[in-house]
Amino acid sequence: MTARLFEPITLPTADGAGLRVRNRAFVAPMCQYAIDAEDGVPTDWHLVHLGAFASGGFGLVVTEATAVEARGRISPRDAGLWNDAQRDAHARIVRFAHARGAAAGVQLAHAGGKGSTYPSLPGRPLGTVPAAERGWPTVSAVDGPVQPGLAPATALDEAGIADVVDAFADAARRADEAGYDVLQIHAAHGYLLHQFLSPLTNTRTDGYGAGEEGRTRLAREVAAAVRKVWPSHKPLGIRISATDWVEGGWDVAASARLARTLADEHGVTWVDVSTGGLQAGAAIPVGPGYQVPYAAHLTAALAGTDTVVSAVGLIEHAAQAETVLATGQAHAVSIGRAALRNPHWATEAAAALGVPAADLPRAEQYWRARW
Repeated sequence: MTARLFEPITLPTADGAGLRVRNRAFVAPMCQYAIDAEDGVPTDWHLVHLGAFASGGFGLVVTEATAVEARGRISPRDAGLWNDAQRDAHARIVRFAHARGAAAGVQLAHAGGKGSTYPSLPGRPLGTVPAAERGWPTVSAVDGPVQPGLAPATALDEAGIADVVDAFADAARRADEAGYDVLQIHAAHGYLLHQFLSPLTNTRTDGYGAGEEGRTRLAREVAAAVRKVWPSHKPLGIRISATDWVEGGWDVAASARLARTLADEHGVTWVDVSTGGLQAGAAIPVGPGYQVPYAAHLTAALAGTDTVVSAVGLIEHAAQAETVLATGQAHAVSIGRAALRNPHWATEAAAALGVPAADLPRAEQYWRARW
């Protein structure tokens, strides 16, 4: 019997055809902070980094958070998709992933008030990059720092919000031109869309605050704008933090309501379920599979739709991933740290779960490894 993890999965599309992905092991978006030129153009590093996952057997390989405008970067060394030079560099990565049999996904993001920070790399400072070091002013739902140690952000007015929505749509158009199969909107981990979603950071009293309907408005407008330009034969996804892990913050019930609205009204057919990232110092019980129960909640909440739910968060072993899927807690798993340690995680997991050698998803050039 074929392991559930290595059964193909169809990501639904607006046109009804769906995108077939060779297995249910996805690569989670992971920031690399690798662009020395600080121009947002992916480099050879990104080709080798992402290409290794495709060669190693993953079904869907998703880029790091890719900024929709320059001020939307987390750090100056982040990837972007706000100009055609960036688009063309992304296209090279997509071509390689396709040649290895993997689907290619892009995560479009805006860091908001968590932008203009030093790269999260060993030996680097923490906090906001000053203007003298090519930092930039940041924006958020309200005035003030999003987290302690960060420079104060400026609240977006309605014209500024419209510009952000347009930036997501423009980046989505370029993502299609680059050949990406799947697009994921980043609404998690304390970045701009999450800053609007959470009552901890959104105390606005206008139409983009003042209750859940207002706080979810930006996420819904981004999804609608992207859906208009993103082809109907390509899946549209979103990553959410299902809870802030703080009393009175964004929670799993609100996440389920938002996910259902996005599925029913805006053509979102894939939800990647993470948690946290907004409140510094939140008491998060990090451990193996600690976020899986939230994916299970969203899977149940979306029953009756054709939405695919993926789980992420210290899913590290083949049997663990297989159990998540076999018990119906999610339809796919997103692998992060374990993939960094071993880009061939998917092939090794397939071998461990009894997939025949001839059917292992590795590149044929690696046949001598004899998993």
